[in-house]
Amino acid sequence: MKKFYLILITAFCIDQFSKWFVVFWLNLISLNSIDVFPPFVNFRMGWNYGVNFGLFGQQSELKSYFLIALSIIISSLIILWIYRANVSKLQVSFAALLCGGALANAFDRIIYDGAVADFLNMSCCGIYNPFVFNFADVFIFIGAVGLALFPGSERE
Repeated sequence: MKKFYLILITAFCIDQFSKWFVVFWLNLISLNSIDVFPPFVNFRMGWNYGVNFGLFGQQSELKSYFLIALSIIISSLIILWIYRANVSKLQVSFAALLCGGALANAFDRIIYDGAVADFLNMSCCGIYNPFVFNFADVFIFIGAVGLALFPGSERE
């Protein structure tokens, strides 16, 4: 379980540090846009009050509390599963990434009045991507896909 918590805390800290660095230290909050390596990597300020890609993004205090509670409940259930099930080291890593990302976004909702700070924007090959995301979203995606694709059943 030590590995689980180390990965979870590392994912959480990477996300929070990156948000502080880009949004506040680089002043993206005022600039709204920084071209890093266009069109592949750009910083675009976005406040997400909804779930992925801004779905259900109407601002509502009750919805924010619900999304915070949901992140905590899902993370708690995953931790309980890790303790009780016979899971592989790979599953532990994927579960920790998922929980670290979910808790980082929940923390954002607490400190940013119900919103999640998003700033990464990537486009490629003539296709413009209008969406922004953050490292927590990346960790959640990697964790969820990893758990789905590598459902191992025995401890390594």
